[in-house]
Amino acid sequence: MAAPPRPAYPDPQGTGLRWRALTPADTEAWYGLVRRMAEADRPVWSETREDLAEYLASPDNDPALTTLAGFDGGGTLRAAGRVAAGPGSAVAHTWGGVDPLWRRRGTGSAVYAWQRECQRRRFAAAGTAGGVLRTLAEERNAGHNALLRSAGAAVVRYFTEMTRPLTGPVPDLPLPAGYSFATLDPEDSEPVRLAHNEAFAGHWGSEPRDRRRWAVTGRQPQLKPEWSMSVVETATGRTAAYQLASFDPEYRLQSGYDEGFTDLLGVRPGWRGRGLAQPLLAEAMRRFKAGGMAHAGLGVDTANASGALALYLRMGYAPTVRNLAWDLPLT
Repeated sequence: MAAPPRPAYPDPQGTGLRWRALTPADTEAWYGLVRRMAEADRPVWSETREDLAEYLASPDNDPALTTLAGFDGGGTLRAAGRVAAGPGSAVAHTWGGVDPLWRRRGTGSAVYAWQRECQRRRFAAAGTAGGVLRTLAEERNAGHNALLRSAGAAVVRYFTEMTRPLTGPVPDLPLPAGYSFATLDPEDSEPVRLAHNEAFAGHWGSEPRDRRRWAVTGRQPQLKPEWSMSVVETATGRTAAYQLASFDPEYRLQSGYDEGFTDLLGVRPGWRGRGLAQPLLAEAMRRFKAGGMAHAGLGVDTANASGALALYLRMGYAPTVRNLAWDLPLT
């Protein structure tokens, strides 16, 4: 199947920028733009160099077709955008940003309009019906949310970042008899991948992770294998639950403290109701604290029917920042 035609670049007379696709050689310039945006917007999380390089090497989303970069007359990257959708998925995720010195000129709207048209063509070429463009925005970023609203997108989900100080004692919550912890080995984590896909089947917005995507997760430089673990049923050796953790050394720049973060936490359906999630969180806290962290953090889908939000509140986590998921129908 031929690739869909690339949509036209934004009008250079309208934005004042010269546009082209991103290439691997632009990784450092793209990261520089991300850092300038982060200094102005103070997000909870922003992309690392490795995240950007990984995307530009992705076999699923050719950057020559799915990225947009706007350079000023001096060759500085002032705006960029990308769209990404897994094979067969009807949801395309976006990232876009404009240099703080280049805002309020219609540049962000031009990037989002290009993303919309780019992914509309990709869905049409793939025969995908009911496709949507999905964008996450921090609730406190008024400009980002206003842009999405004005473009016709609507909020479809809320996610909450939470944190818990580790200055006091960690809850004493041992695993039930017949279970043990196994520290994550990124080179031998296939049982954890399968457990994750089973635990998140049916969760809103979640898609199965194949071996390649899971390998990318294991290569993330912020992943902390020594803080990550699975719960193993000793009688069968089967993985019943798991927790993957990370550390972002730049997080303290906006929070004032170091935080160990639970990226993924899941219990397989057949093992739910056996008291595994709370010991997992308590063990993560112990490892975070031993690693010098002042806080434990995680994120939660506030509409998750599993009761995760209530569990985290009982464990002492408190909300910090709320993120909004915006969807724009493309068909």
